[in-house]
Amino acid sequence: MSLYDYEHSQQIAAGNHSFYSIIMAAMRQADSTNLEKLKSMWPDTFEELQARYDAPGGLLPGEKP
Repeated sequence: MSLYDYEHSQQIAAGNHSFYSIIMAAMRQADSTNLEKLKSMWPDTFEELQARYDAPGGLLPGEKP
């Protein structure tokens, strides 16, 4: 980790994002090794991310915009 990463994490935290939105963003940006680690820790979150990625507008069946 670098000072840049630390300072950027402060900016992200100040944005008041939900925990799972941060995890999904990390999954989107992860290299293959780190993605596997994230998937092993949050498999349901990864499954939802994939389902929403493949769904029109990110909406799952039964959801309304």
